[in-house]
Amino acid sequence: MAEYYNYIKALHIIFMVTWFAGLFYMPRLFVYQVEANEKPSPDREILGKQLGLMAKRLWKIITGPSLVLCSLFAFLMLHIAPTLLESPWMQIKLGFVILLYIYHAKTWSIHKQFQRGEFKYSSKFMRIWNEGATLILFAVVFLAVTKSATHWIYGVFGIIGLGVLLMLGIRLYRKIQEKNPDA
Repeated sequence: MAEYYNYIKALHIIFMVTWFAGLFYMPRLFVYQVEANEKPSPDREILGKQLGLMAKRLWKIITGPSLVLCSLFAFLMLHIAPTLLESPWMQIKLGFVILLYIYHAKTWSIHKQFQRGEFKYSSKFMRIWNEGATLILFAVVFLAVTKSATHWIYGVFGIIGLGVLLMLGIRLYRKIQEKNPDA
């Protein structure tokens, strides 16, 4: 089975990309759903129904299956090369993967609430939530590519810095939106 390792790795990366695509787009749909819910009738109902359908299909066709396949190929890789688990960088990476599973589960929970018509979160919160997958992606990719755990603290500070930049970007975007709603 070791001769298939690179094929399995390629499939793992492909499904990681599609999983993240779903996790990037789902919260964006949440932003639109919250904003549609604040519109007057009949726009609220029309947009709400369409955005809900889009979110449901995204979850069932891309995000959920991609999680399963990405995980399956990751477990196969670890089965073929169990010594990877001894590497400090891999242990830290798996910590971030656990965070990603938690993020996925919470995103699923929000999706189910929205499908029931329960809007407990603001569009601002959803914009911030949208960046969670980005931060985890940076951590996982840098750990996997550099295979270094000795300087991972710099990576953590980099991720925090990226988070701060993302928040500033969100604020700037919001100010631009307030000045020019059509932008």
